[in-house]
Amino acid sequence: MTPEEHLRDADPVLGRVMDQMVGPPPRLPPDPALAGDPDIPKDNYGVLVRAIVSQNISIHSSRAIFRKLKDRFGGRLPTPEELLADDPEQLRPAAGLSRAKTVSLRSLADCILAGRLDLDALNELPDDEVIGQLDVVKGIGVWTAQMFLMFHLHRPDVLPTGDLELRRSVERAYGLAARPTPAELTRLAEPWRPYRTLACLYLWQLAEQAPRL
Repeated sequence: MTPEEHLRDADPVLGRVMDQMVGPPPRLPPDPALAGDPDIPKDNYGVLVRAIVSQNISIHSSRAIFRKLKDRFGGRLPTPEELLADDPEQLRPAAGLSRAKTVSLRSLADCILAGRLDLDALNELPDDEVIGQLDVVKGIGVWTAQMFLMFHLHRPDVLPTGDLELRRSVERAYGLAARPTPAELTRLAEPWRPYRTLACLYLWQLAEQAPRL
């Protein structure tokens, strides 16, 4: 049974969502369409730097700032040592970073160098332990860690219950009176296991095709 077949059998409402998709269905990461994108880092460190840079801004702005950051270091990402050695008051305007993101990047570098974050170990850790490891970095919360799990480590059963767009889409698809709480979403999504990541991709795609509630 494919993941799509499992979701259809497990949840008829989600099955109807899948049938109503406009355009190609979402793919579980890694998406081959993004494989050659030079703006998408391939290593754990680069992905986390990009995740920090990208928080709460558009994709266009994220790419621009990420490139400025690399330009400051000769067209490549700075090492953790270089990030901490750079003057944050100069780095921030040069790369177009906010103060909070500058603090977060420096925290990431400090956690790596101090041994509080073992980037190489993340690939083998269970999902909850990856989230716990990343939570030591200022500015990397549960949601960012979950996106790291889904789109970089390609974990198939991640449910970001705090994602507002996902909760909006579930409210619409299931005819709920209000957006589900994280606890309610967890209960509703139980039948999707072990493919909650794919279910989320379908519901996010539904959100993109519909006006905001």
